[in-house]
Amino acid sequence: MSDYRVILESGWVVRDVDTLDDAIGIAISEAGKRLNPKAKFVEIEIGQAICPFCEQELNNALIVSNIALVGLTLEMKVFKAESEAHAERIAKSVIGQSLRDIPLKVLEVEELSGSN
Repeated sequence: MSDYRVILESGWVVRDVDTLDDAIGIAISEAGKRLNPKAKFVEIEIGQAICPFCEQELNNALIVSNIALVGLTLEMKVFKAESEAHAERIAKSVIGQSLRDIPLKVLEVEELSGSN
């Protein structure tokens, strides 16, 4: 059995917001409140996208008519999983219980070195 780092992606809708910074802060705060205390070990960050023209990283956030869609990444460590697929299922289950009705997509699964 191995230990894994699993990163999930989630889209978070924030209403009545004027700036991207406010939208990002509210989205991270709301996700954190829903994950605490059951899954407080999940790290929440703003997602990053690569600009197809300049190839620089951009925040995954967009505002239209004072409604924002913020892309979040949710990272957690899964201990003693049987495989990468098993680690994915565990992470989606743990995070999904707190973030009901929020779609989750697996971005990355990495086996942690020194585990076995």
